[in-house]
Amino acid sequence: MKPKFYIACFLALWFTGAAAQTGRWISLFDGKTLNGWKASENESSFRVEDGCIVQEGPRSHLYYMGDVSSHVFKNFEFKAQVYTFENANSGIYFHTRFQEKGFPNYGYEVQVNNSHRDAIRTGSLYNVVDIADKYAVDGEWFELYIKVVGNHVIIKVNGTTVVDYTQMTDKSRLVRQEDHFGRYVDSGTFAIQAHDPGSKVKYKDIQVKILD
Repeated sequence: MKPKFYIACFLALWFTGAAAQTGRWISLFDGKTLNGWKASENESSFRVEDGCIVQEGPRSHLYYMGDVSSHVFKNFEFKAQVYTFENANSGIYFHTRFQEKGFPNYGYEVQVNNSHRDAIRTGSLYNVVDIADKYAVDGEWFELYIKVVGNHVIIKVNGTTVVDYTQMTDKSRLVRQEDHFGRYVDSGTFAIQAHDPGSKVKYKDIQVKILD
């Protein structure tokens, strides 16, 4: 058979696989292991316990590096069940990329914090659209939902829209801190944050829906 035939077959299979992942909820966490996830510094800050990813310990970030969409997401819906303990600070990054140390330079952070001394509360698009009101409380499971289409970001906490943000097209007009030079809507993966040793948060039912 000619090489062109093999190429055509490969592309057909690739597009079929990609289409199969579009428009439906897909789990990113198997509930048993951290397969498909990769921690940065302080890997011990993440563990699996009772069907949940538990973050507790020194600063680290757990990046999704699995097979779904080859861990690159642009337009999507994301949801997870989250349980915070008192004084916990965490977050979920999107459109980010793996880095060995430090807080991620790329992508946006959606804050998880119901009682930490940092006054920026759960659901905030951190340092972009900051929320002072509480839409979730410690000691109870709540749903955190993120939707990104183009430059438009919607964040919901327990079904209530708390952020409706559209990033301006001209990124040169956006002010970004030096250590967050890549904080833009673009494409990339997700990451769960372990913020500090005093913070403990549980995550489960982590799912994504890939949008066209």
